[in-house]
Amino acid sequence: MTAWYTAGVWCVLGCAVLAGVALTFVTAPYGRHRRPGFGPEMDATAGWLVMESPAVLVFLAVYLTGENAWEPVPLILLCLWQAHYVQRTYVFPFLMRMKGKKSPLLTVTLAIAFNTVNASLNAIAVSHSPWSHDTAWLADPRFVVGVVLFGLGYAANRQSDWVLRTLRTPGETGYKVPRGGLFRWVSCPNYLGEIVEWCGWALAAWSLAGLAFAAFSIANLAPRAVSHHRWYLETFADYPRRRRALIPWVL
Repeated sequence: MTAWYTAGVWCVLGCAVLAGVALTFVTAPYGRHRRPGFGPEMDATAGWLVMESPAVLVFLAVYLTGENAWEPVPLILLCLWQAHYVQRTYVFPFLMRMKGKKSPLLTVTLAIAFNTVNASLNAIAVSHSPWSHDTAWLADPRFVVGVVLFGLGYAANRQSDWVLRTLRTPGETGYKVPRGGLFRWVSCPNYLGEIVEWCGWALAAWSLAGLAFAAFSIANLAPRAVSHHRWYLETFADYPRRRRALIPWVL
């Protein structure tokens, strides 16, 4: 691995620390938490496509330059990464009815920068690593458990998005209390699913880049889940009090 890779990993870990601290006190101003005071805004759907696309395109471009790009282990990891990000980038924003909503340009810009660096680091770790040509890794418990965790997190994320997507009938606006599935226990099972995905990825890829991304995902999504949970409790008098924000019975 190059010095650039090491520096990039430390940069992502630093961003994780900064994000965890900052987002504990200031909720990111998009979605239901959108508010003035964060500069120019742009269409939310366009912003989402622009800021998430590097995770798909940059990852693939860097991955294909690796000497082990066509080996079984990297190809499986490539499929996992793209399964998440193709859906998240090119399907999710159109299913979630973002039409007419706005996102701060600052948020979009920061996300572009992060996704570009993070996708590059993880692609390098997957297809450029010396171990990635070793098919014995396919039977290693770390790889097997990691892939299973990724799949479970992916399923939880998709199912939770479906519940949120079907809360409103066509033409309806406003928010409702989500029910069913993992929403029986937590307010943000979609975030829980995504965290499980990237912890599984870190285990399966067994790389510093994967570990840094998992840490950033927790630092970014856990505070937002707490903010969502607080918002639900303040907005709906009948909101289930036994639910936790992110982890059943714990947080």
